Amino acid sequence: MKLIWSPETASKALIDTVKSCEIFNESSAAELVSAMAAGWNAQVLVETWRRGGAIAASIGLAVAARHSGGRHVCVVADEESRAEYVEAMRESGRAAEVVVGRPEEAMERLEGIDFLVVDWRRNDLARILKAARLGRRGAVVVCKNASSDAADDFRWRQGKLRIVRSVFLPVGNGLHIAHVGATSGASVVTGKGRSRWITHIDRRSGEEMVFRR
Repeated sequence: MKLIWSPETASKALIDTVKSCEIFNESSAAELVSAMAAGWNAQVLVETWRRGGAIAASIGLAVAARHSGGRHVCVVADEESRAEYVEAMRESGRAAEVVVGRPEEAMERLEGIDFLVVDWRRNDLARILKAARLGRRGAVVVCKNASSDAADDFRWRQGKLRIVRSVFLPVGNGLHIAHVGATSGASVVTGKGRSRWITHIDRRSGEEMVFRR
């Protein structure tokens, strides 16, 4: 199974996010994030957030979770951050499940993440990406405050993710978006021994092929 795109759900989430973010001067990134998360029917939407951070993308994720019927979780470092985040979301009329702790440790407790939003400027970004337990059907990883520098590809590799495709978009303060491929099937034991199903994704067409070795 892999992520399946629903343009109708994406459109509904986009419109709702536009309405919810009217008070913000710059909400284009939030609208895009919301449309993507809802359009891919994300069931476990996770973000990291710091005190004083923008809240628009969080609102977008909350809207997307409502349309997809998914679980929206925000990871913060301490109780002060949790209180500030909860109050900001309450003022916007939205809410999310909040987990307090070191992001890389919290990620290990969240299974099946299929939509992840993190800040590209974090010093612990690679550790977060490495610890994230992404869903078997694939995932979308969005980095906010990203740049188009050549070093970007290196930072993706640090997270050891199997990137099918990635793109930088000059939206908001910059978004770097990566589609992580579905996990290949597990080994199957037969009477003649062990065989393995291998998943291969063509990087140009995005076509997924499964074959037996």
